[in-house]
Amino acid sequence: MPASTDSSSRAQRIADRAAGWLFWFALAAAVITAIVWMLVGDPDAAVMRTITVLVIACPHALGLAIPLVVSIATERAARGGVLVKDRFALETMRQVDAVLFDKTGTLTKGEPVVTGVAPVGDVDEHALLALAAAAEADSEHPLAKAIVAAASDRGLSLAPATGFSSSPAVGVTATVAGHEIRVGGPRLLEETGQPEIGAADAWRAEGAIILHVVRDGIMIGGLKLADEIRPESRDALAALHRLGVEVVMITGDAAAVAGEVARELGIDRVFAGVRPEDKAAKVAELQHEGTAVAMVDDGVNDAPALVQADVGIAIGAGTDVAIASAGVILASSDPRSVLSVIELSRAAYRKMKQNLWWAAGYNLISVPLAAGVLARVGFVLPMSVGAILMSLSTIVVALNAQLLRRARTHELTSRSPGSAHVINH
Repeated sequence: MPASTDSSSRAQRIADRAAGWLFWFALAAAVITAIVWMLVGDPDAAVMRTITVLVIACPHALGLAIPLVVSIATERAARGGVLVKDRFALETMRQVDAVLFDKTGTLTKGEPVVTGVAPVGDVDEHALLALAAAAEADSEHPLAKAIVAAASDRGLSLAPATGFSSSPAVGVTATVAGHEIRVGGPRLLEETGQPEIGAADAWRAEGAIILHVVRDGIMIGGLKLADEIRPESRDALAALHRLGVEVVMITGDAAAVAGEVARELGIDRVFAGVRPEDKAAKVAELQHEGTAVAMVDDGVNDAPALVQADVGIAIGAGTDVAIASAGVILASSDPRSVLSVIELSRAAYRKMKQNLWWAAGYNLISVPLAAGVLARVGFVLPMSVGAILMSLSTIVVALNAQLLRRARTHELTSRSPGSAHVINH
């Protein structure tokens, strides 16, 4: 999807077409009015009725019907910590069938901690953790930061590492003290042909994240990490279910880890063990099933998935690439923001429809009256009244759009420092 502030929403295109139709409707009505009144032998009435028709049909209300609603909706979103880059994305959110969340940093806090160390062979816990931390020292991944932090907390000194490389969904590789040290998940074991550590089954049953450490191709132990689920995730997902929206989670973590989070949050569908470059394919898979998808993510390698989704939603704390690829940006990592965008989209669309019906319906009724269809029963619409009605239609549309400020949407308090913005009535 395009992420452009110049994009034209479907509702705006309908309003533009309606304005075009109104021009021809008004022109035809004016010509017919002039001809009919001339034929009945009243040229003065022909001029007056024709001018009144043209005054009544000025499409001021149609011009305001959509842009004013969009402006107020985006302003409300901004007050709640949601930046709408693409107004088409705001409109599309009301049609979303499924919200696809990345797990780490979105549904969870993204701040895992090391809760267990299990060495194998002649390596003790401190040596295992020090080697793993040295290999992960140059990585920006949250799991890497957790390992380095755990080593620091224990006062371990780290040997310098060289030749660092990272493979998404596999792990990292570096040379530490002359040894090739690799740290990673299940795919690392597949590549090296090494067995899991003995504690893996017990850790997996707890829903923990398990990383193995391989030295020169030989397993030397494993690390147990846990990532706490955000308390607000439960509220957000329960509310999405009440709106009839399916919740899907995608992660590079193992199926057991993803399954534990899914069970706790009541997630409908899980894609586990997915490499970042494969996420766009998973979004396309959902779309091929006829599902309109909103994708919530923050990673640099996830930008293609954000573009592929019907609506890409980036977390403001994420990468610049992800933010540039999305149509909606969340100032915080609070998943309730997504719920607010859906509700605001639905409320805005209702106002758009109301404004379009008023702006168009008003002309369908008032133009024939201005033309004098009821002249035979003694009713003739004065030109001054026609001018007032034309202005009144614009006022009605503007006031109706302002009511969007009072529409109820899910309460959201931005958790950014020094702010407490709320989307509410």
